[in-house]
Amino acid sequence: MALAKIIKPDNKPVTPLEEEIAQAITDLQVHDEWSDAMKLLYFCEAKEMMIGREKAIVIYVPVPQLRTYQMIHNRLVGELEKKLRGPHVVLVAFRRILPKPKRKSKFNPKQKRPRSRTLTSVHDAILKDLVYPAEIVGKRTQVRCDGSTLIKCHLDVAQRNYIEHK
Repeated sequence: MALAKIIKPDNKPVTPLEEEIAQAITDLQVHDEWSDAMKLLYFCEAKEMMIGREKAIVIYVPVPQLRTYQMIHNRLVGELEKKLRGPHVVLVAFRRILPKPKRKSKFNPKQKRPRSRTLTSVHDAILKDLVYPAEIVGKRTQVRCDGSTLIKCHLDVAQRNYIEHK
């Protein structure tokens, strides 16, 4: 039952972390008020990352289901953080970046590359997903001498308290 919550796009094997998250989601689904919203939801992948000294779990969900996940975001993330004992949980849509078309390719592509699949668009969308309860009202990009870039995001003042600690 729990493994039905994981649908991997590339048929990779399921990791123990993904099994644990799937089991936690099915446990939440048992509750009456969650059952309707959670019954059809699944996720694609989950990764554990070290950010500074803290751990964070990134759960990749399908793009069409992102709105449904965001409707139950606060409660779902809170419950998953309790069940997984501590690390921050972040929901991000599983998006693909299509390569830039080459000028001197042997064949012309049949379709143009959609804007939603460009590198910049996907990175902006992931950034929006990371700070979801809050909205980004401004961005500053700082390019250092060594070529690395630092993006500073300014969040909405009213919603900053919800996400600032993460």
